[in-house]
Amino acid sequence: MGSCGLRRSVQWMAIGVVLFAAYSILKERAGLGKSTSVCTFSGIYNFGDSNSDTGSASAALRRAPPPNGRTFFGKPSGRYSDGRLIIDFIAEKLGFPYLQAYLDSFGVDFRHGANFASSGSTIQHLDANLCSAGSESFSRALFTMDTGQNDLTAGFISMNEEQVKADVPRILDHFFVALAKLYKLGARAFWIHNTGPIGCLPYFIFSHPAKPNNTDPSGCIKSYNEVAQEFNQQLKDRIINLRSQLQDAMLIYVDIYSVKYSLISEGKNNGFPDPLGFCCGRLGVVECGEKAMVNGTEVYGESCSNPSEYISWDSVHYTEAANRWISNRVLDGSFSETKIPIAEACFQTL
Repeated sequence: MGSCGLRRSVQWMAIGVVLFAAYSILKERAGLGKSTSVCTFSGIYNFGDSNSDTGSASAALRRAPPPNGRTFFGKPSGRYSDGRLIIDFIAEKLGFPYLQAYLDSFGVDFRHGANFASSGSTIQHLDANLCSAGSESFSRALFTMDTGQNDLTAGFISMNEEQVKADVPRILDHFFVALAKLYKLGARAFWIHNTGPIGCLPYFIFSHPAKPNNTDPSGCIKSYNEVAQEFNQQLKDRIINLRSQLQDAMLIYVDIYSVKYSLISEGKNNGFPDPLGFCCGRLGVVECGEKAMVNGTEVYGESCSNPSEYISWDSVHYTEAANRWISNRVLDGSFSETKIPIAEACFQTL
């Protein structure tokens, strides 16, 4: 097995460990988090991919190298960004410490919740290895879910757009099986992000250039975004339908797609002069923070000097500046269905 294959196998094993362990920590945790929000949440439990991973992949594989973390933390923090992620701004908004990654569990405190997100994870593995556990604090916690991007990305690499679109119902079946298990174990407050405009990621724009007439006015790959929009519409429809069945739960659908696309399409007016550029690494040459040999010369994937002027950090993940901009527009409920601020997402539940 080559190094890439080995890394992939280890990564999926790590993701399986995260999902298996999730409910054990929920059972063992003690005490309640001190929250400044309207709701008295006992903690935050996050499930997602690298967009909200605060250290799981770094603990399981290898630490995210510098210059990751440079803007806010001053050093690598397990996040694939120069600073804070949306999940960090959620924790700040609700008065909690930043969520610790479960796999980075030595000497850390899980009394305020935990982060089970991991780079490379997909919806199709979200419902794997869930064991039966729960507690009173579990039912009083906020569950944030931000995933789907990797499922569609994997599809685009191995299938055409129509095949990926046809696969969406099956992908979402896995998501709702996992959500049903969480509900059965006592979870009642869910803050669910849809997937973003994948066709606007610099990774795809530059490594998989759009065919003629397949570029939208913002320079994004139109067909990829159409698949993401179809995914989001089906996700929204099923959440709305599920509300009628789970009337004692709060299921908040958050339109992250629209906020991110607005940021990109109006980037120059929002302080981001190159909306489709990225700050760290050189696509196809060297990844952010890594080293590579090019024509016999070692090159380093350094970052730009002004990450706050970029939306994309490394061609896939967002900068702290972009994450803050997005958080400022979604956490007040303006892009939620129903329009409830995250600090009140426990209404009818707790």
